[in-house]
Amino acid sequence: MKVLVGCEFSGRVRDAFVELGHDAWSCDLRKSERPGRHIVGDILIALKDHWDLLIAFPPCTHLCVSGAKHFKFKKDLQEDALKFVAEILRAKVGRIAIENPIGVISSRIRKPDQIIQPWMFGDGEQKATCLWLKNLPPLKETRDFSHGRDERVHRESPGKRRSDKRSRTYVGIADAMARQWGDLPILASSVDEVKIVPEKLIKPKKCPTCKRAWNEQVCNSCGYGF
Repeated sequence: MKVLVGCEFSGRVRDAFVELGHDAWSCDLRKSERPGRHIVGDILIALKDHWDLLIAFPPCTHLCVSGAKHFKFKKDLQEDALKFVAEILRAKVGRIAIENPIGVISSRIRKPDQIIQPWMFGDGEQKATCLWLKNLPPLKETRDFSHGRDERVHRESPGKRRSDKRSRTYVGIADAMARQWGDLPILASSVDEVKIVPEKLIKPKKCPTCKRAWNEQVCNSCGYGF
């Protein structure tokens, strides 16, 4: 299977597929942290080639709810980020997965197909992660890390090091993607219609569980809605 892992500089997901014999490449504007098949450049240009599976991790800086208090100051940046996500979802690839934290993709494009945690795959971390899937089954939990679940990354000091750590895919999740999606039959390339809902059509509401005001379909405070 020919696999493109977009917006990944760590090489973790790419290498998980390579270890199972797939022709997997990562792509990012930065060089890869580790040796391997890596394209330095724009993922949208890389997508002009043929791929059987696309897994993308678009930057979440202007999309995730952790920065909600700043949304009103960066509307143009957020719109550009949403357009980038929509372009990836429209890619002419048979199977697609997009990963991002809980954020505005859920309300402006569509709800995620799955929300996972690193501890579901053997890593003792707490970090809700959404998956938007095209022709892919939800990931099955591989090993529940029942003790020591932590939000270590959230407590990292601000700066580039924190951003880099938060963007690296956990090894357990990378392995699950490769093992559970790598053996699926190759599908013919197809293009999905993807629309961005205008912000003015999103009506603010309160979470019925924790009563926190929010306009998302998934409450970042208590997880209600999915």
